[in-house]
Amino acid sequence: DSDHEIEARCGVKIPVIFEIEGEPGFRAREAQTIAELTRLEGIVLATGGGVVLAEENRRLLAERGTVIYLRATPEHLYERVRQDKNRPLLATADPLARLRELYRERDPLYRAVADLVVDTGRQSVQVLARGLLEQLGARWKASA
Repeated sequence: DSDHEIEARCGVKIPVIFEIEGEPGFRAREAQTIAELTRLEGIVLATGGGVVLAEENRRLLAERGTVIYLRATPEHLYERVRQDKNRPLLATADPLARLRELYRERDPLYRAVADLVVDTGRQSVQVLARGLLEQLGARWKASA
């Protein structure tokens, strides 16, 4: 998880990084972390939602791995994260409206870089993982 890696390197939670350095400071740290983590072999890398905002991050992710966009509607995301205090971009009077805004901005970027788009909806992790493995298996068989 790139966000966890950033926290481990800084020794503080992401909201503290945002508070001290602002979003630009966090995004610079994120870009450095993505550049390093995408060089590793045989890993599954989970990224923060804003990673696609930087063109260089999108390029590295696309060139160095298979990108799977786990797409969720703003409403589903809101249900998942509404109690999470570790999300500085949602610390607003109307977090659902902010999620909708972020989705409009980020969804096209994710779609442009993704090898697979998987709608997460309300399905269980097990069902989602099984479907994802089937799609990846079919994709790899087709390319072999």
